[in-house]
Amino acid sequence: MATLSIDLRERILKAYDRGDVTRDQVARRFEVSLGMVKKLLQQRRHTGDIAPQHHRSGRKPKIEASHRRTMKALLVENPDLTLEEIRAAAGLECSVQAIHYALSGMGLTYKKRRSALPNRTARTSLGTAAGGKERRAVSNPGGSSSSTNRRQKRT
Repeated sequence: MATLSIDLRERILKAYDRGDVTRDQVARRFEVSLGMVKKLLQQRRHTGDIAPQHHRSGRKPKIEASHRRTMKALLVENPDLTLEEIRAAAGLECSVQAIHYALSGMGLTYKKRRSALPNRTARTSLGTAAGGKERRAVSNPGGSSSSTNRRQKRT
């Protein structure tokens, strides 16, 4: 459903304010729902404004900008934190998945499992790989394997 223009909202309220018609008659006259007329009257009574309130709709985020800054600082200080540890340290009351999506959106990484080894900044191998014979390009010199068809193709 499209948002009603401010002009139409004003005309609806002006027609009702005259006092000679009911809310239902106003709704039929301007081809809007009775609920819309009630909503406009209530909104004007509570806020004094009749502009659309779309910015107020939807679920409010639990992870705000301050939480994002806290999580980033925690991961800079200790990159081995798991999602559960980040949630506890930041004092968030949200799901682990919500923290995952927030960190992904920020381009940050985190430790995936408690069983994984801690991150290191030192080299993990001491030497280069051992040299060996050069391998041949074909692994099966006979040219057939269990997955190839041994019958000749018709031409």
